[in-house]
Parts: sequence; C-alpha cells; structure tokens
Amino acid sequence: MVLLAPSRPALLRARLAVYGLFLLSGLTIGTWTARVPAIKERLALGDGELSLGLLGIAAGAIAGMQIVGRLIDRFGSHRVMVPMAMAQGFVLVLPAYVPNLPSLALALFVFGLAHGSLDVAMNANAVVVERAYGRTLMGSFHAVFSIGGFLGAAIGGLFAHASVDAGRTFLSAGLLIVVLAVASARWAMHDAPAEAPADGTTVTGDSVTGDSTTGTTGTTKAGLPRGVLFLGVLAFCCLVGEGTAADWSSVYLVETLGSSPGAGAAAYAAFAVMMTAGRFAGDRLANLLGPVPLVRYCGILAAGGLALAVLGGARITGVIGFGLFGAGLSCTIPQVFSAAGHRDPAQAGRALARVASLGYAGLLAGPVLIGGASELSTLRYALLIPVVLSAFVALAAPALRAPATATPAGPAEPATESGVPGGNVTPV
Repeated sequence: MVLLAPSRPALLRARLAVYGLFLLSGLTIGTWTARVPAIKERLALGDGELSLGLLGIAAGAIAGMQIVGRLIDRFGSHRVMVPMAMAQGFVLVLPAYVPNLPSLALALFVFGLAHGSLDVAMNANAVVVERAYGRTLMGSFHAVFSIGGFLGAAIGGLFAHASVDAGRTFLSAGLLIVVLAVASARWAMHDAPAEAPADGTTVTGDSVTGDSTTGTTGTTKAGLPRGVLFLGVLAFCCLVGEGTAADWSSVYLVETLGSSPGAGAAAYAAFAVMMTAGRFAGDRLANLLGPVPLVRYCGILAAGGLALAVLGGARITGVIGFGLFGAGLSCTIPQVFSAAGHRDPAQAGRALARVASLGYAGLLAGPVLIGGASELSTLRYALLIPVVLSAFVALAAPALRAPATATPAGPAEPATESGVPGGNVTPV
C-alpha cells in the first residue's frame, strides 16, 4: 500500500477513525457474547448443539481472512474496512431471528466472515496510520477494542437484565455500530495500492523477484514477505494464552485452588483489566524501548506471571499471577501485527491476513489444548503449556526486527526509533 500524504489535522482524524473501527469491532463481539444464553434458550439448544453453531463464527472469520488480504493489497485497506464495518451492524442482527441450528450456523458464518475481514482491514489501516505518524500506535488501537468488548458486554447485560429479547438488543447495538462506522468512514485515511511492475514480479528490498524466489529480505515461495509466517507462529502462541485465560482461569481458581465462583471470576477480571491497561501503555513503551526488547520483557512477564498462578498454590497468587499474565500478553499481539504490516507495505493485507489467521487458530486451539492436557494430567500442569509458549515468544522476540536492508514498495524510508518507517508526511 502507498500512503497518500495527509495534513496534520487529517492525521488526527485518521487516528480517531481507526479508534472508532476497533471500538465498534469490540462492541460487536461483546454484545453478541452477552446474549448467547438468550439465543441458546430461544432455540432450545443443548451445549453440544450450541458449540456446533458457534463453529460458524470461527469458520467464517478464517474464510474472510483468507480472502480479504489480497483485496486490501489490490484496492487499499479503507475500501475494504468501511463496508465491512457497516456490515457489522447488520450481520449482528441475523442470529436473533433464525429458526433452527443450521440457520444459526449459517448466520454465524456470515457474522464471522464480516468480522474476520474487518479485523484484517482495520489492522492494515492502523499500519497505514502508524507509517504516517512514524511511531507505534497499535497498542492503543487494540486497547480500544478491549474497551469496546466491555461496553458491548455491558449493553447486552443491561438489556438482558431488563428482559429485552436478543433481537431488540442486537438491533439497538447494530444501529450504534452503523453510526460509528459512518463516522469513522468520513475520517479514515485513504491508502492507494502499491504499484507493481508490469511483468508481475514483486519489488522487495533492492531486488525484483518473482513469487517463487526467495532473497535476504524478499518474499517466500508463498509470495509473502520473509518472516511473516514465523510472526504468525508467535501470534498463535500469544493467543493460545488469551484463549486459555478466558476459558480456564476461573475454573482453575475454583476447582484447583478452592475459590468461590465469585472469587474465581476475579482471575479473568484481573487478566482483562491488566491486558487493557498494558495495551494503553504499550505504545509509549514500544517507542521508548523498541518492539524487540518490549516483546522480550513482556514474554518473560507473561511466563513468570502464569507460573506464579500455577505454582503459587494460593488464591491470591492465582489472581495476581493471571493479572501479570495479562500484562505480559498485552503488548505482544499489537507489536506482532505491526511488524507484519510494516514488513512490506505492498503486501500488508496478505501478511496481516496470514498472521491473524494463525493467531485466531491459537485462540480457538488454546482452550481445547489445555482441556486435553488436563485430562492426561491435571489442570495445574496443563497450564504450564502457555508458560512455555510465552517463554518461547520472549526468546523469539528478535523476529519482530525489520530486515536491515529492506526498502519495500519504493524509495527507502528512514525508520524511527520504534522501528516504524516514517511516511512522507508532515511531522507530528
């Protein structure tokens, strides 16, 4: 993608537009999650049937991620994310009015398709805004997503408490989502597709290569910038941890450490709060330390925090440990996404799609992996798996460093101290 140089006020508006997109994306997921029990009750679904229906979200999201990357690289991220953002408000309503399990699975597939496509597109546009600013901003964008999730859950919970059905809940939230999408669309930064040579080859680094060749800083045989697949592995490791915390933290405190259900919920609350706070602090830390040291220290903090929760043996160490685990994981995914998007601006969409797909697979696989391992041993020992994965992320942090000789998509751009190339824009 080629950045169209904006004015100083346009930079701020573009940044606010991306905040709006991340907010509405989190709002969508939070509202949906809060009303899942109502959907389950209306359709009289058992736990197993509901699980089958929910697979539609995962299938749709992964399918959307596979398609959207090339569309972003061909047409620009803003031309993809705006319609997908508006679609969120409409597809959220569908599951509330389906008559049976097959139609629920189909509605959730469409929901996941739009959500996964928006996820990649808005992250690609966030990379464009980062390039314009010449410094890291991704952490705060992801923090706003978390805030959107909290708001959506609160909205859904309030409607449920007032005995309002899921249909009216989703219609109300959907209207708010469409309004946010329209407002964000007016201010979104436009990016043009990168120009490619007429013979179909890809310009990367100081050389022109075909899709099947590789170079020091060029593309892999899959046509992706070198190192992107490994960034996807790091995303997988991080999101295994996030999925584990979401599904198993409270269970661990209640069943292993003997907490009450209310006290057990404090483990995930500590995780979520510290993750959100860490993401707001992450941009400043990334610009101060650089992405590689930041991810290294965060990986160590995540591994140490969860190890404390697992080995401490007390309820208070469990809550503190999961809080530290959330703080450690908070900065890793934003930095991994940022590194993938900046690796080659001409292929930012495809790179982010691949990393997001692998990360989403980790989010889905994490709870299943921990559940299977706990059947073979105990939940305490199974939770050591994310400890090891977090330590691996710390060791592999140098993978986030941009290739020293890479000058993708045109003339070389100087890198800032944060490792984010500066765009040809008015300094901020």
